[in-house]
Amino acid sequence: MNNMVNPFVTKGYAGPEYFCDRQKETKDLVQLLTNENNMALISPRRLGKTDLIHHCFSQPDIMGKYYTFIIDIYATSSLADFVDVLGQAIFEELKPLGRKVWERFYNCLHSVQQQISFDINGNPVWGIGLGAYVNPSTTLDEIFGYLATADKPCLVAIDEFQKIIDYPNGQNVEATLRTHIQRCSNATFLFSGSKRHLMSEMFMSPSRPFYQSVIPMGLSPIPEDKYAAFAERLFKEHGKGLAADVIHEVYSRFDGITFCLQRVMNVLFMTTGKGEVCSRDMIDDAINYIIDLSSEHYEMLFSQMSEKQRSVFLAIAMERRVKGIASGKFVHKHHLPSVSSVISAVKGLLEKDFITKENDEIFIYDHFFQLWLQKQKYVK
Repeated sequence: MNNMVNPFVTKGYAGPEYFCDRQKETKDLVQLLTNENNMALISPRRLGKTDLIHHCFSQPDIMGKYYTFIIDIYATSSLADFVDVLGQAIFEELKPLGRKVWERFYNCLHSVQQQISFDINGNPVWGIGLGAYVNPSTTLDEIFGYLATADKPCLVAIDEFQKIIDYPNGQNVEATLRTHIQRCSNATFLFSGSKRHLMSEMFMSPSRPFYQSVIPMGLSPIPEDKYAAFAERLFKEHGKGLAADVIHEVYSRFDGITFCLQRVMNVLFMTTGKGEVCSRDMIDDAINYIIDLSSEHYEMLFSQMSEKQRSVFLAIAMERRVKGIASGKFVHKHHLPSVSSVISAVKGLLEKDFITKENDEIFIYDHFFQLWLQKQKYVK
């Protein structure tokens, strides 16, 4: 077991001993991927999709038998960005495996080969500027050429895949990627995304290139009893106690959202001394500690919204979850200008990820942001 100072990890995958449950999801994903099924993992943000992917790729049926590449395209805005992130991820994964392995990939990259430098040990350094991609489609062809001819089968996970819709000529990029993936028999792909309506449209609409090209899989919150057993074990292993009602209270307040649970439990673990017991009356202090640390960040985000967006955002915060947000009833109740202005504000808030949409309900996806609004008395 790793000697973790705080076992409630909040910054990525730290190994199976710090990964809670997901046994069925792990088994299903590993079996389907190793049987060459392209997958789409669709769920709201902060439920642990990326950590689940890392966990799956570390399983015995995959580790060592496949080349595994995980890329996050959330911050990308063009095909050139996509190609750069994908190429760098492949290089970083192959470099530790030796010259013979990474050189095979390097030799495929004719269009950008001159832009790749080498460190004092002779290892490649991916420092390609975006301006070097005169024709990113050509580099993409070369990358897929490598994936198709690699000496091991490849598993490629693309996180926040719905982002490609926002690229210039996004529809063409979508069609191009679909063609490459369809022809690449040596690689299996896992697409994950947090915007359900966009991901569903990409993979379920007959008019879209990726229609019926994947097996879709959802992700629900970890069951409360599983997370409780996980937390109790970690406290016990570090010589600390955890009162029976703590997890129920935290789980209920944050709807079982993995990221929020981990943040709060990290602070509770930090503030519980060895030989002491973490009790329910410590929860509010832990949550306030987290909110206070992020207060300036939330203030900045709130100030970046237009006046109309702030009004709609606060109305959503007051309701917690909103159905029929474009209805006259919602507009009149919160004294908003018009239905059209609400629709426009919601579109902008969704694009910036201030709010999210799930099962026809709209709500603030960041629970701590919601609590900050309450603490600042913007909402009751």
